[in-house]
Amino acid sequence: MTASTILLLLLSLLIAGGLSFFQYLYKVKNKSNVYLFLAFLRFLAIFSLLVLLINPIITTSKLEIIKTPLPIVVDNSSSISFLNVKEKAAELMQKITSYSAIKDKFDVQSYLFDADFRQSDSLTFKGNQTNLDLVAKNLKSIYKNAFYPTVIITDGNQTSGNDYVYSFNENNKVYPVVLGDTTKVLDLKINQLNVNRYAFLKNKFPAEVFLQYSGDKNVVANFSIAQGNQVLSKESVSFSASKRTAVLNVLLPANKTGLQVYKAKIESKVSEKNTFNNIKNFAVEVIDQKTTVAIVSTTNHPDIAVLKRAIESNLQHKTVLVKPSDVKSLQDYNVLILYQPTSAFKSIFEANKKANLNTFIITGTSTDFSFLNQEQNSFVFKMSGQEEDYLASFDTHFNLFETENIGFESFPPLQNNFGTITANGEVNVLLSAKIRNIDTKAPLLSFTENQGRRSAYLFGENSWKWNMQSHINTQSFEKYDIFINKIIQYLASNNAKKSLVVNHESFYNSGETIEITAQYFNKNYDFDEKARLTIAVTNAKTKQTKNYDLLKGNSTYKVNLDGLAAGSYNFSVKELNSNDSYSGHFEILDFDIEKQFVNPDVQKMKQLASQTKGTAFYPNQIDMLIKTLLENEEYKPIQKDVVTKSPLIDWKWLLVFIAVFLSTEWFVRKYNGML
Repeated sequence: MTASTILLLLLSLLIAGGLSFFQYLYKVKNKSNVYLFLAFLRFLAIFSLLVLLINPIITTSKLEIIKTPLPIVVDNSSSISFLNVKEKAAELMQKITSYSAIKDKFDVQSYLFDADFRQSDSLTFKGNQTNLDLVAKNLKSIYKNAFYPTVIITDGNQTSGNDYVYSFNENNKVYPVVLGDTTKVLDLKINQLNVNRYAFLKNKFPAEVFLQYSGDKNVVANFSIAQGNQVLSKESVSFSASKRTAVLNVLLPANKTGLQVYKAKIESKVSEKNTFNNIKNFAVEVIDQKTTVAIVSTTNHPDIAVLKRAIESNLQHKTVLVKPSDVKSLQDYNVLILYQPTSAFKSIFEANKKANLNTFIITGTSTDFSFLNQEQNSFVFKMSGQEEDYLASFDTHFNLFETENIGFESFPPLQNNFGTITANGEVNVLLSAKIRNIDTKAPLLSFTENQGRRSAYLFGENSWKWNMQSHINTQSFEKYDIFINKIIQYLASNNAKKSLVVNHESFYNSGETIEITAQYFNKNYDFDEKARLTIAVTNAKTKQTKNYDLLKGNSTYKVNLDGLAAGSYNFSVKELNSNDSYSGHFEILDFDIEKQFVNPDVQKMKQLASQTKGTAFYPNQIDMLIKTLLENEEYKPIQKDVVTKSPLIDWKWLLVFIAVFLSTEWFVRKYNGML
């Protein structure tokens, strides 16, 4: 408190005393106890008010003992239970946290972790993932800039996250307590299986399998992949003390469409302690992407034969050659190629107004351009009867789909009638036309889209010469075939906008995060933030249904379905305001990653301890760990002098006292008839 504040307080005493004396005691003949009491109350009230106006700063000082934090982190994953050490883990945690000397020296905090990291409430050992990297990140955040030791009670087998060895702060010692039997036992394991999520019907898809062996004996194992009761692949693999891994590449047939579930298995005549890691289920969705392309023409031309061959170079594509008069229905086709249309194509155009198929229109010297002006509105043709040669110029800014310049500028010219071709609306040009070296700015190969319907236009015949020139340049038809199939693939895709778009996987592994996301769009195809989306999930076997609400995020709605048992599920997402719905299916494969281990990862735990200058301990060495922590002079409690400065105006009780003083004075005066 400063000298000026003290002088003001003394002045306040004089003012309060003087005013009280003047009001109740000055020239008063009968100075009774009542007057003295009233003068005292007035003195207290005036002095308190003056003190509030002065508002002195009151400084308090007290000593605090700051202990070093000691986080005790316990592995709560199901692998601890599977290794039969969950009782030991709970016992070790209890012993350290309740040890009186530890509590006197450290600020003990208990945490647990599995897929998440949280304050320890109760150990269940049911976590379906182990993420030690998350422990390091959270401890760094909680104890920022602090110097402290960490005790981690775990088996060291991490199933998600980054490598934890280098995640912890190397200046803060980590003391891992290794849980589990460290005795090496014979174990065969499918360590990893890589396979594409999708395959095409009637094709074969690859599977890459990584096998691992733990043991000292020579072992011959049988590896097989089966679907139901049918074994699709089987082979023998030899292991020894010097050969502990094997990589197999297997080709599997895709004979049925839909989600196909397979079982990979490795076994031998030698008994194993853990057989859970001998089996790995996986799934592949087989897609029938067969596209039927109808090439409609009234004339025979080499272009048609080349188109047919190029399209069918992709086994998923099939072509049908038809005349306009032979087409009774368009339901059997996915894409229409209209080669040099004339008035004979009238029925095709009329039928396609209902079928709404994507089209590839190729013009030439025999095309009826007046007829085309009537049947389509993407281009306006003003053509003469004179023929002209058009060279191609590749547009590098084309971005509708990925394609490369296969040497179009060196290809022979295409023949078409001379005239002007004017785009009517938005057009994406892949190739523009040149007459000799003059750029006409007119399209040669272009694409349009109108209300979800796609069209491609090639303005010129004799593209078979392009095919031949490409073969001369590269000694292969492959590049030209890919170019044509890119166009067909683009036209075969349906890009119609939907109000309700749902994203999900066809299958999930047990223990993985099962998240389904959805977007709902209004009439203007803007994201609707007021949509009400629900999902009903039905077990295909038990017919049990569970209902959930989808929660809104920034630009999507999502639901988390963790906790569902392995099996096949059907689901339906519904928007309650509009009743729009989407139905789908997914499968949860029976695979528990926490049951893949037979031993703790001692090497990793020792590496972590070495990296942070700590020490790894075993459960029977817990007393040694406690002794190490207690004897370490780096972790001494710190005595801290805490000085607190608070203005008197923050003391609310002083206002209460002022009110009490004034109220008491009023009542005494009233009682004695002095008002």
